Amino acid sequence: MAGRLYTRSHEWLAVEGKTATAGITDFAQSQLGDVVFLELPNPGRKLAAGESFGVVESVKAASDLYSPVTGRVTAVNDKLAGKPELINSDPYGDGWILKLELSGELPRDLMDEAAYKQFTESQK
Repeated sequence: MAGRLYTRSHEWLAVEGKTATAGITDFAQSQLGDVVFLELPNPGRKLAAGESFGVVESVKAASDLYSPVTGRVTAVNDKLAGKPELINSDPYGDGWILKLELSGELPRDLMDEAAYKQFTESQK
């Protein structure tokens, strides 16, 4: 599967084999404003698709983070503890939030880039 997939709660997902890297979208970070803190799960935690796994706090608001897929957390981005602003400056690169080992199928409601762009246009 090429490219990123997106959720209605504005998380992105990049899948390579049985590993998925996830974060929040550029649209989400622009709505939040300057990110100042993240609360992230411990590696080893099992998450169900749609389950809240943490919180992202910005100067404007705090928002729950939701797992785009079912799986086990294999890594969290430790850089974000000292530099949460990476989510603003590079949400699809250095601002990734966690990695998961997938279990089961990908949810059917994940959107490709074109569908997500259309979805966010309706959110403005």
